[in-house]
Amino acid sequence: QLQLVESGGGLVQPGGSLRLSCAASGFTFHSYAIGWFRQAPGKEREGISCISSSGSSTHYADSVKGRFTISRDNAKNTVYLQMNSLKPEDTAVYTCARAYYCSGYRSAGAYDYWGQGTQVTVSS
Repeated sequence: QLQLVESGGGLVQPGGSLRLSCAASGFTFHSYAIGWFRQAPGKEREGISCISSSGSSTHYADSVKGRFTISRDNAKNTVYLQMNSLKPEDTAVYTCARAYYCSGYRSAGAYDYWGQGTQVTVSS
């Protein structure tokens, strides 16, 4: 059965770091791009990042560029999101999702399968 399972969320103080993982199963992982989204309470879901199927191309929203790094290990069927210099406005539920391509990565319509999400809270 197709699954995307996020982990690594938690509570961190401003300026701290977290690494999120998106573990995939039930499909040909290396054939798909994987994106990360986040949604804070009362705000719209925001496309944060995307990595191509091979890992050769990465994309970032301006809100996280320079602070977050997406990567993947196709041998482990896992995508990572390294989050540094975290800010309170990064507080959200972070979700990974599957797409054919990263083109239009900020649009939820480009993704056909979603994980359940992991909570990230940045607070002092």
